[in-house]
Amino acid sequence: MTTVLVTVATALSLLAAAAVLVTTGRGRTAVRVLLDLLIAVGLLRLATHRSWADLLTAAAVIALRQLLWVSLASGWPGSRRQSPPSCGEDHIRLAVAGESGENGRTPR
Repeated sequence: MTTVLVTVATALSLLAAAAVLVTTGRGRTAVRVLLDLLIAVGLLRLATHRSWADLLTAAAVIALRQLLWVSLASGWPGSRRQSPPSCGEDHIRLAVAGESGENGRTPR
């Protein structure tokens, strides 16, 4: 009975996260809803079975939620535009072409 309840709750968690994604268009919010509901499912499983495997599964889901939420809160890697190097690559390219002046810049 409990296995069926946990399976149904997991499926409903996925559907709820998909509904949040469709209605709001925010992936971060949908992931947060999914992870919170999966924690609830893991705790439901833990409350009924009380085995070490279920305890480790619940702890893994909580750790995954924390790690993902920290990474989502700080932004996706590479999402921020980085400024190009100050003169490194351009200086080398101009020097190889023989067009650089005394300070490494193209003469005007």
